[in-house]
Amino acid sequence: MHRVTQRFDSHRVENIPAAVGAALAGTAVEAIRPGMTVAVAVGSRGIADVPVLVRTLCDVLKQRGAEVFIVPAMGSHGGATAEGQVNILGHLGVTEATAGVPIRSSMEVRPIGSVASSHGNTVELYMDAIAHDEADVVVPVVRVKPHTGFKGEIESGICKMLTIGLGKHVGCSRLHREGMEVFDHLIPEAGRVVLGTGKVAFSLAVVENPYEQIALVEAVPPAHAMQREAALLVTAKQRMASLLMPRIDVLVVEEVGKNISGVGMDANVTGRGELGGPLKGFDGPRIVRIVILSLTEETGGNAHGIGLADILTQKAFDQINRQMSWTNTLTAGSLGCGKLPISLPTEAQAIMAAASCVPGVPAEEAKIVRIRNTLCLTEIAVSPTLLETVAQTDGCEAVGLWDGRWHEGS
Repeated sequence: MHRVTQRFDSHRVENIPAAVGAALAGTAVEAIRPGMTVAVAVGSRGIADVPVLVRTLCDVLKQRGAEVFIVPAMGSHGGATAEGQVNILGHLGVTEATAGVPIRSSMEVRPIGSVASSHGNTVELYMDAIAHDEADVVVPVVRVKPHTGFKGEIESGICKMLTIGLGKHVGCSRLHREGMEVFDHLIPEAGRVVLGTGKVAFSLAVVENPYEQIALVEAVPPAHAMQREAALLVTAKQRMASLLMPRIDVLVVEEVGKNISGVGMDANVTGRGELGGPLKGFDGPRIVRIVILSLTEETGGNAHGIGLADILTQKAFDQINRQMSWTNTLTAGSLGCGKLPISLPTEAQAIMAAASCVPGVPAEEAKIVRIRNTLCLTEIAVSPTLLETVAQTDGCEAVGLWDGRWHEGS
């Protein structure tokens, strides 16, 4: 394999605490008054520098005289248990010690309204009971990015966190029963209902660059949430990394997990949507076979999305917590994401098995790409069969043999 660098826009926020402080110096934070109780909602995604984001946010809120605590806002993740969701936050580096405030976790919810789906059904909406009953307002910490299963003006970000994340297992399940094919309308409409309750003070939203670094931090007031989330999604799509070559016979993914993507590996990189077929509007490379080598520690055994791969290693198979994974899969209603691919004893066997199953291509001619995960695409490894393509692809450069290690930050 040969090391290849892929070049993207590298703009980043250099000083995270300063950027958060600047974002919170605007009018959005004026909703926080002395004596208020604030629930900071933190999800299960591996947002860059999330412990620093959360700590700085909590410090600013306390400086304004608020009593602050954290609630997990991650739907059914963590096996749909209160303890499991606290453990996920810990894996992400968000603890009571790092945040300087208590973490209060419960799977209980309160009804907060309803919305009509395009199927004609009434969809009840819910909010974490602790956030609803014991906080004056909620402040979600979100990353705005393209979703892995549906496309619309609003995808993953503020509205999804407020409706699915804070809705816990009950709310998440109810929304997903309508089917992800209606989420482009359902999630924004549900988001409007939650924002209309007056329980959301503002949202702390970030957009990341292709190097898994924060490129933008913004405090979004509820009155402008719909407009700003749509605009931030456009920015996020422009800043997303991708695999630049036009065809890949075998994509080897070293690690997958919920901290990387809702389906373990981002469908906006692989082209394999959460509903099982090609992702709508995907314009990346045609990828014939996908091999997964392991699960991340942060995912805690949750392998939702594993069914989008073709072959696993035995190591990855053994890491799967089936109860946790299938709770997520059944809640999402994306049953294909829970199917178990073939598993083989070693990495080499898994990769070569995939190479031998590319229609019309002899195994020794297969074009193979290896990546650390779908967030880390600035450095990849390719087989010799792809070197000519690399030389002809803008933004790609071969820089010698790959020694099996990734450079820091790639």
